[in-house]
Amino acid sequence: MNKHEVAEILREIGLLLEIKEDNPFKARAYYNGARAVELLQEDLRSLVSENRLQDIKGIGKALSEKISELVLTGDLEYYRRLKASLPEGLTGLLKVKGLGPKKVKTLYEELGVSSLRELEYACKENRLVELRGFGGKTQSEVMAAIDYLKKFQDRYYYAEALGQGLALLEAIQSHPGTKEASLAGSIRRAGETVKDIDLVAAGDDLEGIGRYFAALPQVQEVLERDGNHTLVRLETGIRAKLRVVGTKEYPYALCHFTGSKGHNASLRQWARGKGYGLSEHGLFAGEKRIDCRSEVDIYQVLGLTFIPPELREDRGEIEAASRGQLPRLIENSDIKGAFHVHTSYSDGVNTLEEMVAEAARLGLRYIGISDHSQSAYYALGLKEDKIIKQQEEIAALREKYPQIAIFSGIESDIKADGSLDYPDKVLESFDFVVASVHSHFKMPEEEMTRRIVRAMRHPAVTMLGHPTGRLLLARDGYKVNVETLLATARETGVIIELNASPARLDLDWRHLKTARELGVMVAINPDAHRVEELNDVFYGVHVARKGWLEKKDVFNCRDVQEITRFLAERKKR
Repeated sequence: MNKHEVAEILREIGLLLEIKEDNPFKARAYYNGARAVELLQEDLRSLVSENRLQDIKGIGKALSEKISELVLTGDLEYYRRLKASLPEGLTGLLKVKGLGPKKVKTLYEELGVSSLRELEYACKENRLVELRGFGGKTQSEVMAAIDYLKKFQDRYYYAEALGQGLALLEAIQSHPGTKEASLAGSIRRAGETVKDIDLVAAGDDLEGIGRYFAALPQVQEVLERDGNHTLVRLETGIRAKLRVVGTKEYPYALCHFTGSKGHNASLRQWARGKGYGLSEHGLFAGEKRIDCRSEVDIYQVLGLTFIPPELREDRGEIEAASRGQLPRLIENSDIKGAFHVHTSYSDGVNTLEEMVAEAARLGLRYIGISDHSQSAYYALGLKEDKIIKQQEEIAALREKYPQIAIFSGIESDIKADGSLDYPDKVLESFDFVVASVHSHFKMPEEEMTRRIVRAMRHPAVTMLGHPTGRLLLARDGYKVNVETLLATARETGVIIELNASPARLDLDWRHLKTARELGVMVAINPDAHRVEELNDVFYGVHVARKGWLEKKDVFNCRDVQEITRFLAERKKR
């Protein structure tokens, strides 16, 4: 281990000690030691072997022993133990401009934030505004710093990648030589996170379309040019690859590069069983390529109904297509309203009226307001007096905005024992209740499952919010038996939320098919904290399609009369 590596570890130890609020002189000793090692003129290994480290100003006996251990073994037990005593991603927060050890400690202790993505989500929910030592200006600066850092990560939210991918697609389609073009890869399959953006185009001038793509203004760097494909890095940091093929090869190339690998392998095997060969270049009967003008034709020749891209994950879609039993997937136009909407009564940015007005402008027929409950002190959760005030305002807005139904709800915290955080009388005052876990994430699976099941059995609960508590690219969900939750939902009639926030997309699409098979109703909720996020419901639609959901499976595809009747009937239980 060279002096630079040793100095870096000593600096990190100093930071960790500061975060833990250990003896400040101890942290300073490690900073001084790191500086002394970095400035050494003599060979570090020689100083260690000759036991002369303590002769260096700023390095005492204890530090000398630790540096020697690092140099001789490449490891330091003290460093490992210190790191293990704090969440793994905590020091990564120090990369955010303006965050020092004390602020990182506050974020961790007050909000439970221990990673960059958790910090981003906390900013999204407006939680830094009232946090000791922070405020609105600091929150804005932190968000800007996170945007900068995100240029260097290797995975992106689906929503982030989709917007950039659609802009690239529009640019490629505008080239006069382009005959057809489409997104491909995981972004076309609506993966919850995306590593890069894949595109496939058809035209006669393969080289010209590739050059045009490489010269687009959003391209920062051309990483690779090889025949018919061009790989670039965009200014935002994400990579994008364009493959250009002839028009006759286009359907096969699009099908192949959409994937997934598992779907492609199963589809090739299915084709062989029908006497065909299938590749990115064509569908062949012997040496003869079958003339297919679209992906629909490819599947039809193989005796299959068209398989939408979202379903191409090798999870039984080919067998279902062979029997004509694929679902008629939900469409964006099927969405009639949105529940789980926050306002400035708790941690939302916009006022209640601003959220209602925007929902009406978007053409939604109803909106369900559900600010945080009183246990969520970090999110300015509603005490009973604020509930009364909000419900009075909702009554007034119903008169002002007759074109949209406004439902009064709450996102009620599920306490550690599975109880909710208001008396039954208060809960009964709402049109609906979203029950969610926001604390005690580290419970054993059996205990967490029992906790949530108890909450779901409460007669006031209408929906279970973000059922696993995951934050994409930040933390896994808590340990919970999802099958038991779905079985409980079937028994109790509780609606399971598909939280459409790009940072959550929870319930995971892999469980949605099971929910559908059990007859469990799903609500695609935006978890909106500002007016722009009402549109997040449509990211949820993509994920719902991936989970095999149809219009009939989704609560907020119902019209306002059905919604009103359903909520009224549940309150009578």
